[in-house]
This record gives sequence, structure tokens and C-alpha cells, in this order.
Amino acid sequence: MKILIALFALLAPAAAFAADNVALDSKVFVERTATDASGKVQTMLEPPKLVTPGDRLLFVLTYKNVGAQPASNFVVTNPIPNAVAYAGTDGIQPVVSVDGGKSWGPLATLKVKQPDGTLRAAQPGDVTHVRWTLATAIPAGQGGKLSFRGVVR
Repeated sequence: MKILIALFALLAPAAAFAADNVALDSKVFVERTATDASGKVQTMLEPPKLVTPGDRLLFVLTYKNVGAQPASNFVVTNPIPNAVAYAGTDGIQPVVSVDGGKSWGPLATLKVKQPDGTLRAAQPGDVTHVRWTLATAIPAGQGGKLSFRGVVR
């Protein structure tokens, strides 16, 4: 069964804190693989027009300091859409939340409360938000990209 996920849900706006002069853009792509005529497997990024459970998504957050001064203490927080299970990052490692943004840490350190009150180790599918804090100032006119992956539930 195919599921159409509204783009506004996939493009849940990332929030930037402590750096008003940093522009932030958020995009999402579906990762598809195809085999070319020579038999080589290639990965392509496509707009998410129609997605189905199991489709792999790439969320890309592009930031740029549009101010005249370096931007320091830059923090980006991005919610994970309910229809998507977090699947990690390739670059700068974020901290994550499994409780709607109330507490943060590396995934391996977080716990999830079960209905019976017991705790279990958090899993990638429990992640509700990702957050990056850039340790160095972003020079005026400069920027970069942050990204994370997800899988459609």
C-alpha cells in the first residue's frame, strides 16, 4: 500500500537558536537505487512525491551566516515526523531526544519508559528530535550542511 506523506510533515521546520543572522533551509529527498546499463548500482535522490513504508529518506539542513559578524552558539533542532523512523547521520553527530525534546543525549545513553513503568534502551525508531550544536563560530558569509536519514514507517 502506498502512502502519500504531506510535504509539510516531512519538511517539519528546523529551529535555529542563538544565531538570528543564520539562514536555514530544510529539504527532504527519497534515496532510490537503480542499476545502470553496465550493472553498476547507483543511488539517486528524488523529491518525495510518493513514498511507501521502507523508503529511505535524506533530510538536508543547509545553513548560512547572512550577517556581518561570526555567528556563535549555533544550535539547530529538527523534529522527526511521526511517519519516519530515525536512521542516523553520516556527518556531524547530533544529540537526540526520545521524549519530544525534554531531554537530550547520544542515543546509546537514552532510555524509554515502558507502559509498565520499566525502562528499556532507546532505539532509533524512538527518536523524536535531532539537535546539533556547532562548536565553532560560523564566519560571515559562510555556511554548511547537516543531514540525517530516516525510513518511512
